[in-house]
Amino acid sequence: MENYKIRILYVDDEVNNLKAFKATFRREYKIFLADSADEGRDILLQEDIDIIITDQRMPKENGVDFLESIIPMHPDPMRILLTGYTDIQAVIDAINKGKVYHYLTKPWEEDYLRTVVKNAYEVFSLRKENKQLTDSLLKANDQLEFLLRQNLLS
Repeated sequence: MENYKIRILYVDDEVNNLKAFKATFRREYKIFLADSADEGRDILLQEDIDIIITDQRMPKENGVDFLESIIPMHPDPMRILLTGYTDIQAVIDAINKGKVYHYLTKPWEEDYLRTVVKNAYEVFSLRKENKQLTDSLLKANDQLEFLLRQNLLS
C-alpha cells in the first residue's frame, strides 16, 4: 500500500479548474477528470475511485444532484463538494442528499485541500477495513454455526 496513489475523480465544467487541479496534484494522486456529471458517471463505471470532488454549480446537473445520483451504485467513495458561492441550502443538501464528507469554497487552497483529501482517505480506508473485518467475522460465524450444527447432529 506504500506506493498506492489515492484515486480522485474531479468533476467541474470549467476546464481551467480541471487543468489546475491535475497540474497541482498529479504527482501525489491518480487523477481522473470529468467536465460533466455524465462523464463523471462514465469514469465511475470504469475505475475504482476513492474520493470524488465535484463543483456544485454546473450546467445540466449540479454537484449535489450528481453525488446523490451515484450513491446506489457507488456508495463507498468519499465525497467533497466545491463551490464558489456560499449557498447554505447547497451545504445542507450536500450533507443530507449527497452524503458529502467535506464542503470547500473556491478557489481552493492547495495545502488545505491536500489535508482534506488525506483525512477523507483515512476515513475511506477505515471504512473499507471495517467492512472487510465485518465480512470475515460473518464468514467465521457462519462456519462456526455449521460446525456446531454438525456436532449436534452426530
